[in-house]
Amino acid sequence: MERMLSRLGGVLYSAMRIVLALIYMAHGLQKVFGILGGHAVPLASMLGIAGILETVLGALIAVGLFTSLAAFIASGEMAFAYFIAHAPRARLPIQNGGELAVVLCFAFLYIASQGGGRLSADAARR
Repeated sequence: MERMLSRLGGVLYSAMRIVLALIYMAHGLQKVFGILGGHAVPLASMLGIAGILETVLGALIAVGLFTSLAAFIASGEMAFAYFIAHAPRARLPIQNGGELAVVLCFAFLYIASQGGGRLSADAARR
């Protein structure tokens, strides 16, 4: 199993990057446009800025353009979101609803360290 999956590593990494970015971007679209079950917020608010970041950075990470920089900023935004919105509610992520913010923070930090991968606009530009 490991041998078979290791041959698919590059494709699986790109798939993970794309899926995580689209989930992140969907949260931004909820805030910016009030779609996908969300509510639009004022763009000049903290949530509005977060929505803009999530939409733009999510799109960049999904297509793999400026991936390391976009993912690094997204990781920081998720850490900020966790400590501002979730941590004050309770001590642990499972108690305060911050699991997704924590997971995305560390996933984007990993993506920042690895770049866009084989199937990315960054790879095509090289």
